[in-house]
Amino acid sequence: MAKSTRPMVRIHNTQTDEVIDREMNDDELAAYEADVVAATKRQAEEKLKSEEKQAIAARLGLTADELKLLLG
Repeated sequence: MAKSTRPMVRIHNTQTDEVIDREMNDDELAAYEADVVAATKRQAEEKLKSEEKQAIAARLGLTADELKLLLG
């Protein structure tokens, strides 16, 4: 059997209990890839923001716990 090159989609009809597993079509794959790119970008932005907060806290002489208390 050939190895799948695309993520799989599972469709479960709860009325008939039929389960269909298939590869993503072109539209689904494009949406999936866009979601992955957006999530990666969001994670990088959150990491940068956290590092910036830590740098400011360090300049002010605050610990991470003190910063959490201030930012609530």
